[in-house]
Amino acid sequence: MTGDAGTIVLAATPIGNPADASARLIDLLATADVIAAEDTRRLRSLADRLGVTPRGIIRSFYEHNEASRTDELLAAVDAGQTVLVVSDAGMPAVSDPGFRLVGAAASSGRRVTAAPGPSAVLTALALSGLPTDRFCFEGFLPRKPGDRRKILSELAAEPRTMVFFESPHRLGDSLADLAQIFGNDRDAAVCRELTKTHEEVRRDTLGALREWAEAGVRGEICIVVHGAPPPAPERPEDLVDDVRDLAASGVRLKDAAATVAARHGLRTRELYEAVIKAR
Repeated sequence: MTGDAGTIVLAATPIGNPADASARLIDLLATADVIAAEDTRRLRSLADRLGVTPRGIIRSFYEHNEASRTDELLAAVDAGQTVLVVSDAGMPAVSDPGFRLVGAAASSGRRVTAAPGPSAVLTALALSGLPTDRFCFEGFLPRKPGDRRKILSELAAEPRTMVFFESPHRLGDSLADLAQIFGNDRDAAVCRELTKTHEEVRRDTLGALREWAEAGVRGEICIVVHGAPPPAPERPEDLVDDVRDLAASGVRLKDAAATVAARHGLRTRELYEAVIKAR
């Protein structure tokens, strides 16, 4: 697979069930010149289960050596080689090594493509039973409680369905913070061991899921949370002080009313009349 110009291929690997490996992944494992793997031992184990023998050079490519390994992999591309990038599970560069390499390759005009496949994010979203038309992926929540609560406070009004990764030993604490900040009644799902023998999807409120997780949960975890409901419409009378504060900063009263009205989905005339009436 060599030629005048090499290629970087990001290939998705099974998130649990080896049978989910694509034919293209198997072919790439057998023919790529270089394989950059998050864990070389897990890569060799996967290859064995798939009945394929890699012929290329296998290089470790993980969080702590991604920066230093990138130049080596780009040099292989410049030499006309195919560089296959794989993570332990799912799609490289999505909460896994690869995004720095892709950025460096793209900015320098080197070719990058993908062999798509299994994704824990999309699998959990699809199985959650929550809205899928708009969603956001937030990766792993911070380990430190203060940092985690800060992030969740910033997401409390997020209207889209949210997907998080979490480790089993922090699941209870994260669900407790989610329930406290988002509300016990917010719908959510905990997806555990997806595509594996003991796959489990538990759908309930955050409060109920927090109680369930207190006994301890094992396996690889995705948390899917319903987006925030739309805020209740505010009355013009409740925003008079906001208009006054803005006008006090030097903005014309009508312009201040228009700005605050647009921010809260109200009619400018109604808000302006409420300000005049309150004088």
